[in-house]
Amino acid sequence: MKIILNQDVIHVGEEGDVVTVKDGYARNYLLPTGAAVIYNKANAAVFKQKAEQIEKRKAEKRAASASLKERLDQVSITITVPAGESGKLFGSVTSQMVQEALSKEGFDIEKKKLDVPTHAIKMTGVYHIVAHLYENDKSTIKLTVLSEAEVKAAQKKAAEEAAKAALEAKKAEEEAKKAEEEAKKAEEDAKVAETEVKAEDSAEEKVEG
Repeated sequence: MKIILNQDVIHVGEEGDVVTVKDGYARNYLLPTGAAVIYNKANAAVFKQKAEQIEKRKAEKRAASASLKERLDQVSITITVPAGESGKLFGSVTSQMVQEALSKEGFDIEKKKLDVPTHAIKMTGVYHIVAHLYENDKSTIKLTVLSEAEVKAAQKKAAEEAAKAALEAKKAEEEAKKAEEEAKKAEEDAKVAETEVKAEDSAEEKVEG
């Protein structure tokens, strides 16, 4: 069926495009949702009148897409899930989970615009997710999938090392304080001894006199 798109439809076309799609797809989705209208002279004339407005919106979308791509290319996300010792996940990481992780970073990307390797990730590791933006713009996002058990073990180890470091720091502080006190006592003892020597010298001078 020949139609005119009322809006951008991924893998089909952009607003104002005249495209041919399967009848079922048009009747069951595109036409009922208002994403497209049937191509005829009347509708074609309407879109011809809106051509300038549509092109202006396309220019705005291109600019927004370029800005989004620049920011997305710098993004790295991490998803932590249950997994076995071999790294095999108890389940999988899907585009929905990737979308939610991106949302937490402030990016609102449609799930259908995210290409997840093999459609669902089933092992821990590092992956690259492709986000389809406007027209031919694409962004590659680094995704690290971690095992919950490994993360908890790493956190426990970090906490133990931090506690050990704190204990050693406290011990070093106590030793430094002790050394300072001993040095202070030694200084005081030296002053007392010096005073005693002076007193003895004074006494001897009086006897000699």
